[in-house]
Amino acid sequence: MELRDVHVRLPVRTGSPFRRAAVHALTGADLAIAPGETVGIVGESGCGKSTLAKVLVGLQRPTSGTVMFEGEDVTTLRRAERAKRLGAAVGMIFQDPATALNRRLSVRSILRDPLDVHRRGTSAERDERVRELMSLVGLPASAEAALPGQLSGGQRQRVAIARALMLEPSLLVADEPTSALDVSVRAQILNLLLDLQDRLGLSMVFVSHDIQTVRRVSDRVITMYLGRIVEDAPSGAVAGGDTRHPYTRALMSATPSLLDPMEAIRLDGPFPSAVRPPSGCPFRTRCWRATAECGERMPDFVTASPSVPSSSSVPGHRYRCLHPITDPSDLPLATVPQENP
Repeated sequence: MELRDVHVRLPVRTGSPFRRAAVHALTGADLAIAPGETVGIVGESGCGKSTLAKVLVGLQRPTSGTVMFEGEDVTTLRRAERAKRLGAAVGMIFQDPATALNRRLSVRSILRDPLDVHRRGTSAERDERVRELMSLVGLPASAEAALPGQLSGGQRQRVAIARALMLEPSLLVADEPTSALDVSVRAQILNLLLDLQDRLGLSMVFVSHDIQTVRRVSDRVITMYLGRIVEDAPSGAVAGGDTRHPYTRALMSATPSLLDPMEAIRLDGPFPSAVRPPSGCPFRTRCWRATAECGERMPDFVTASPSVPSSSSVPGHRYRCLHPITDPSDLPLATVPQENP
């Protein structure tokens, strides 16, 4: 799947019938997902992660831009045609399984529903497919007649995963699939997703605010801020601390890690409005490296220079920043590693 200069504007109420306003939920998104690749999407709440996920699965139509899927422009299709084209080929795991599953339907009915809607196979074949997927995601056969409320959080998420895989999609979009689960269950679900991707040959988009988790399960990490993609880095660059955008570094420092502890980077300044975003780079109001030039224009993507001795300077690492971090001295003084006396 490929997004080309995708914009999403969502209308909002202003309190006046004569004033119109819109949330800039997604601005100029360019993203390509290769077969079998796992792409992680990170950023704080309200940065556009879920909107991007909805565009990928066809739940949100772009205001402008192009969405290509397997060489076909799906933005030109009518709603019913787009739902038929993407509904079977793209699966989605929603954030909270407690609200994503119909609490009045049994697990069997929930899992059969995609097969019934798309009229796949006979009734007996559909029931067999349900049992097959339940076994694949590790659900006991006794759960087939259970209601979602009778299952644990981890079991509900396994039902959601099985439903997303029911039509054998080529792309799986997981929107914070572990955020509503206990810590003890998160590792099980993450390992299940990685195992299924390997066994089924899926492409996967993993959306989360936890960059430490994303970098461990993804091939690439996309950083978003206020509706814009500001960095696209290989997971090795993120793990090695070779990211260039200041916001990505701030996200890394804000996530606790026992293996790679970092001093938290404090972001001062006002949080910008998504209705009236600032000129130029949207992160400049909170960035310690911002200058007057940052308010003049949004920089284009720059590829990490091979001349810099860093493992991040491999094809595919790009960022949008006029003053990227290329040396530890570019970090705030409190976060620069100090030598032991």
